[in-house]
Amino acid sequence: MATKNIMRSHLITSAAAALLCVVVGATLVAQSTPPAAFSSPVTDYIVGPQDVLAITSYDQADLSGKFSVEADGTFTYPLIGRFKAGGLTLRAAEMQLKAQLKNEGFFNNPQITVAVEQYRSQKVFIVGEVRSPGPYPITGDMKLIEALARAGSTLPTASGEVVIVHPSADQAASGPLLPAAADGDNVVRIDLQDLQTGAAASNTALRDGDTIYVPRAESIYVFGQVKNPGAYALPQRMTTVLQALSLAGGVTDRGSTSRIRIVRIVDGQKKDIKVTLGDTIQPGDTIIVSERFL
Repeated sequence: MATKNIMRSHLITSAAAALLCVVVGATLVAQSTPPAAFSSPVTDYIVGPQDVLAITSYDQADLSGKFSVEADGTFTYPLIGRFKAGGLTLRAAEMQLKAQLKNEGFFNNPQITVAVEQYRSQKVFIVGEVRSPGPYPITGDMKLIEALARAGSTLPTASGEVVIVHPSADQAASGPLLPAAADGDNVVRIDLQDLQTGAAASNTALRDGDTIYVPRAESIYVFGQVKNPGAYALPQRMTTVLQALSLAGGVTDRGSTSRIRIVRIVDGQKKDIKVTLGDTIQPGDTIIVSERFL
């Protein structure tokens, strides 16, 4: 019996030792295998002067750091000296840096990532009816919604559309371009309501030098028997008399929906036009609601 107990104890000890070896071995393998994090979150962003790149080396910590791209598109990197990143995408810059470290014999399989710490070389211009107009650096694959959010969103006086103006090859991107100064093929008009409701096609990607122009809404005027008479910005999709009256709070108890007229300037002449609730309105129209007959 004692002999059997000794043998059983020996077997258990051997099994535990074997299991420990497996666990330790797996741990050592895991420690020597580059983590999935080595896959860089690169984009198609093109590096340019004044960008600051964040380079992380998993082989040698002192090769990690932040590097400013100079006017000629280069920066100084340890071991290899001047490295030209300007004009390359982040992915291409990362691959070329790895190749150079390998070809010069520093590492067999360099593990580095290249990302942008600060974007300076590419920008868009946001002008018009936004809270904070001005130039904004492009960050990654920046799209229209993100750009408008950076500018503090649109103002209540904004029209119902956003206009993107792409600079042509012979136009410098040193300042904003308005639609009138651009070729028609380089002007894109986007419905603001579509953008706000999440239409993917409306949330277009932006390019270096783009101008995002939010025009001011044209005005209409509503007077007479309405609850809140006055001037109102004309939303893009608001086209009927009924919708105009809703901006003014609707018709009062004394007002008549069958006695509405529009005063409109046509060819410099004032015209008085009787309309119904479903009739189309135009920018600059004055809508007048008369009292009901008693």
